[in-house]
Amino acid sequence: MFKNLFTNELATRIGQTVEIATSSNLFEGILLSVTGNIVVIISSDGYGPGIQISIVVGAIHFVRFL
Repeated sequence: MFKNLFTNELATRIGQTVEIATSSNLFEGILLSVTGNIVVIISSDGYGPGIQISIVVGAIHFVRFL
């Protein structure tokens, strides 16, 4: 149940800058898409095209909107 609420809330924030933490990584980028199991962000270091990063919803520890 919580997973559905979580992904629905993330889907309303597509296009916003987000920071997503897993147990071993911290990702920052623009929220590109959200499905039932995958969150996709586009990360850029400012020196070229962005890199798409797919993150499994179950691996997310926290999300922060910047």
